Amino acid sequence: MADTGRERVETDARARGLDIDIVERPAADSLESAARLLGLEPAGIVKSLVVKRHDGDYIFVLVPGDRQISWAKLRALVGVNKLSLPHEDLALAATGYSRGTITPLGSSTAWPVFADERMRGARVAMGAGEHGYSAFVDADALIAAYGATVADITDEIKPRT
Repeated sequence: MADTGRERVETDARARGLDIDIVERPAADSLESAARLLGLEPAGIVKSLVVKRHDGDYIFVLVPGDRQISWAKLRALVGVNKLSLPHEDLALAATGYSRGTITPLGSSTAWPVFADERMRGARVAMGAGEHGYSAFVDADALIAAYGATVADITDEIKPRT
């Protein structure tokens, strides 16, 4: 029987020497509702986004929940003219995880990791490889375990009008 996404996350974290806590939580229909269920502010959740490069490869981008990718900053940092969020099927094929559960931990391919500098110094919640679960991890340890590139790669979320 194949490992669950959660088991892949736990196995990879152990192999990297990362201390994680996976907690079960009710289903959430938004990041804000997941934050409320976990007793966190949205900034305490890190979104793990898989981003497609123009050459067909991917990168992981770790973004605090109260921020959004700054495409101009990220393109400049990665050194490419074109980046995009892939269709859900491509994200699943690239990581082995469906949207809402994506994490670099246990990904089917170890893509490079880019992290927004605002997550430093915090214990954060992130996807745990399965819906209904969140993984808590020290952001600095996660960054170190992946040799992530850390920079200012986000903007404030623009209010919907």
